[in-house]
Amino acid sequence: MSTMSAREHILGRLRAAAPAPAPGVAELDQGIDAYYDSRRGAVGSPAQQAARMQAAMTASRADAWCASAAEWPRQLAAKLERAGVRRLLLDPASQEGAALVLALPPGVQAVPFGRPLEAWKSELFDTVDAGFTVARSGIAATGTLVLAPDTATPRTVSLVPPLHIALVHAHTLHADLHAAVRAERWREAMPANLVLASGPSKTSDIQQTLAYGAHGPRSMWVIIVTDAPARGGQP
Repeated sequence: MSTMSAREHILGRLRAAAPAPAPGVAELDQGIDAYYDSRRGAVGSPAQQAARMQAAMTASRADAWCASAAEWPRQLAAKLERAGVRRLLLDPASQEGAALVLALPPGVQAVPFGRPLEAWKSELFDTVDAGFTVARSGIAATGTLVLAPDTATPRTVSLVPPLHIALVHAHTLHADLHAAVRAERWREAMPANLVLASGPSKTSDIQQTLAYGAHGPRSMWVIIVTDAPARGGQP
């Protein structure tokens, strides 16, 4: 057998043993969707999703409760007063922030994130007791908040204060991460910064002893607003 024929023989065997061409992106997406759809089962109503979210967050050591759109500001304001919170970081220009400001008792001061961090870093770390954010959505199966920080509510609001208070609307809850990615079209319009938060900050040492607050807030409160948004309006 000549050198050339031996080479062709070897290449022929390799081609014959080569795996089938890899599927395209569309085929992969369809396969992934079908897999998760088959595992998910019935999603349930927003009220059922809210109950799953509350149970999962409670298991992660967050203080989570359901409330109506009319009642949550009053409930949260009373809880803040009982907890001794004196300075609350929030965005007063947002709909939820404005509603909370109106409900706050005199002893709780609303603090906007209106200055560059370098201008008030010491004040922020030393005097702010809690930060209030509104989640973009939530993942009911794992009790996870999907936060989309922006200039008015940067990541600092949910990271620096010892208490992180988050509000999430029940109609934005997804069954699992795959459902959230698909419904919100992350692949087509991925935000520059998304944060997934499941309970307060926690870490553990080599002996697997959990410690809370080492890399973020020691405590988390979560309000799940069960009302559907008004028709034609934003939540």
